[in-house]
Amino acid sequence: MSFVVTPAPAVGGSLLAFRLALRELRGGFAGFRVFLACIALGVMAIAGVGSFAQGLADGLAREGRLILGGDVSFSLTHREASAAERAFLASRGRLSLAATFRAMGRTADGRATLVEIKAVDAAYPLYGGVALDPPGDLANALASHDGIYGAVADETLFARLDLAPGARLSVGNTQVEIRAVLRTEPDKLTGGIGFGPRLLMSEQALRETGLIQPGSLVRWHYRLKLATEDATDRAADNVVKAAQAALPDAGWAVRTRTNASPQLERNIERFTQFLTLVGMTALLVGGVGVANAVKSHLDRKRAIIATMKAVGATGGRVFAIYLTQMMALALFGSLIGLAIGAALPFLAAWSLAAILPIPIEPAVQVGALGLALVYGLVTALAFALLPLGRIHDVPVAALFRDEVAPERRWPRKRYILATAGAIALLALLAVVLAYDRRIATIFVGAAALVFIGLRLIAALVMLLARKGPRPRSTMLRLALANIHRPGALTPTVVLSLGLGLAVLVTVTLIEGNLRHQLAAALPARAPSFYFLDIQSQEADRFDAFVRQRAQTAELERVPMLRGRIVAAKGVKAEELKPDQSAAWVLQSDRGITFSSEVPAGSRVVEGEWWGHDDTGPPRVSLEKRIADGLGLQLGDEIVVNVLGRNVSARIANLRTLDWESLGINFVLVYSPGTFRGAPYTDLATLTYPHGSSTMEEVTLLKAVAAAFPAVTTVRVKDALDAVGGVVSKLVLAIRAASLITILAAILVLGGALAAGHRHRVYDAVVLKTLGATRGRLVSAYVLEYVLLGLATGIFGVAAGSIAAALIVTKVMTFTFVWLAGPALAAALAALALTLLFGLIGTFTALGQKPAPVLRNL
Repeated sequence: MSFVVTPAPAVGGSLLAFRLALRELRGGFAGFRVFLACIALGVMAIAGVGSFAQGLADGLAREGRLILGGDVSFSLTHREASAAERAFLASRGRLSLAATFRAMGRTADGRATLVEIKAVDAAYPLYGGVALDPPGDLANALASHDGIYGAVADETLFARLDLAPGARLSVGNTQVEIRAVLRTEPDKLTGGIGFGPRLLMSEQALRETGLIQPGSLVRWHYRLKLATEDATDRAADNVVKAAQAALPDAGWAVRTRTNASPQLERNIERFTQFLTLVGMTALLVGGVGVANAVKSHLDRKRAIIATMKAVGATGGRVFAIYLTQMMALALFGSLIGLAIGAALPFLAAWSLAAILPIPIEPAVQVGALGLALVYGLVTALAFALLPLGRIHDVPVAALFRDEVAPERRWPRKRYILATAGAIALLALLAVVLAYDRRIATIFVGAAALVFIGLRLIAALVMLLARKGPRPRSTMLRLALANIHRPGALTPTVVLSLGLGLAVLVTVTLIEGNLRHQLAAALPARAPSFYFLDIQSQEADRFDAFVRQRAQTAELERVPMLRGRIVAAKGVKAEELKPDQSAAWVLQSDRGITFSSEVPAGSRVVEGEWWGHDDTGPPRVSLEKRIADGLGLQLGDEIVVNVLGRNVSARIANLRTLDWESLGINFVLVYSPGTFRGAPYTDLATLTYPHGSSTMEEVTLLKAVAAAFPAVTTVRVKDALDAVGGVVSKLVLAIRAASLITILAAILVLGGALAAGHRHRVYDAVVLKTLGATRGRLVSAYVLEYVLLGLATGIFGVAAGSIAAALIVTKVMTFTFVWLAGPALAAALAALALTLLFGLIGTFTALGQKPAPVLRNL
């Protein structure tokens, strides 16, 4: 008797495959917990990051006018708007003025600290409100009572100087009474990092201080509130165009509510990309877990697959059944991740509202969730196709004897091509949808190199174990045999452990370098003080005063103005397309100086420096990397607006700078005659070559503040502490985000070892039957895991170190220092984790009774 199996029609075949796939899943998800967890983790990260970022973008768009302080903002540095300019702005809507300035605040007993002054007029704030403690009216708090102007301040100022409401503080040549604590400042986000606490006062009070001098570093912000019927984005853009047409040389920086804080938006986009890449890394690491889970599942289903093939199922039909099953599981895991990811913005808005001064508009972001779903499904497909494709051509007999003679072969070309296509689609999505495609491309390339490298490491370890000399020790021989035997766990363990270790070392070294740069390296070389707004008529007296009180220190003083690049090579600044490394130069005004000599810390690398007696046309020296980023060369013209006047100059030479010294460095240095007759102030630094004590610095700070009330003193250690606080929060966020990837790696490692558990049980039972003791088997397994961990650890440390070095030097532009302690600690942690997971599975295998296992061999 013979049976003839007739293939089912295509539609019926697809339906049958779907029904059989779902029928097998009725038994539960045993064996797929790691599969589901890996997919869910990666999808959750991408969905949560995308939804949170979109919520931030929506919040910034909704609160744009609140963050900006108006519908349109016009900002000037050094000078106030002229009467004609103010009249033009006032004709377009309700006008409000806010001036920002750094100065020294001094108490009656001589204590002094840097304060960030904001002086406002009666119309402030145009949008939002100011919250005071005790509650009160802002206008009344800032008003003059009995000849003393009022002010409100951050709580930090009260703590720093041990003040209480009602205390008086000297600023410049006058005193103000601090009447309340400033709890809420609606336009605070536009101010950037502050090196001192906020002191909010009236415009009249600022003028009484005597700090406003020609060339003083005051920024004047003119905010417009458009009439209700004109308060549209188009109306705001029309006001900007009208201002540029009527007052083309005003030199002001203009923002509208749609780009209220460009730097904040850029930072959010960059951090979003970083977190998205973390999610992608988690998905890629999880992909290894997917491949392990698929392989383990098919291994458990050998008898069922053999039976289906024996009764006539084709290889394509079997492939379709299990592909449907894997994608259904991937969809289920992705939905779990989507649910958690969609909830993250709501959780963040609820938990961070009090400490994060950024408006979050949580919502279910369909686009971000859809993208995360695509990432999850494509990743599952990419890693499942190859192990699934191998079952197409495996004969029935091979399936039945696979337990003792596993057959290794490549799947058909169509499965290989499909896998390559899925990987290419994943890489394309990562690059095309990235904020910075260059970084995304580097990430994709690095991921590919790490995967290839780990596969090569696994192959090399197996080759050395197979070809190496046979040791005398029985346990070592058994360990080496386990490494290279058919069906060995070496490739999966090396891949999962290596990926997780590489990520861990990368994050650890980046964090260590950030802390090293800010907490150790910079202060040793940096000046102790910056002195700003030194008036030219007091410069000589200031030099003598400081040198008398700090005789061992080095004082350097140079003239300084502020200017904004408005054009280069005849192209307007807003139309230039700079590299990302140089874009910051165009985003706001920059410090500029003029000198007859090459500034200290600079080295001319192209062109010639002008002479001491230069009387030629205006010429400028530009920092080399900035010039390259802007596409500028020697002889090109650059136009900078200074004090409301456009100054054109030709690039005479290019310089390199030592930015990390924190000395006086300027991107733009002009020939001496360029600003002849222009008002300016001096900037000075004071450096103690052999270091200084806190007492010395505090004593000098008090003396300078008392003798020169108009001079602003910035203590570098305080500034570094302010920046360090921001970096510490960033490092904490990086560490927390990277935990997702590390957790995925741990899951994959555990899954890989669990996938080989059945083989371990058979090995242990057979060896125990032949006389091996439990102690010898444990020793052999420990040796196996130690050898695998050491080989993988060397690669993981090397790959992570290279990745960290590239990020620190190319992206963060710091000097990279390899920190042996943190890197080796990460490697030892990974090795310990491998041993722990391996031994847990080993003890379970050793506890199996021989009879039931031998009966089923």
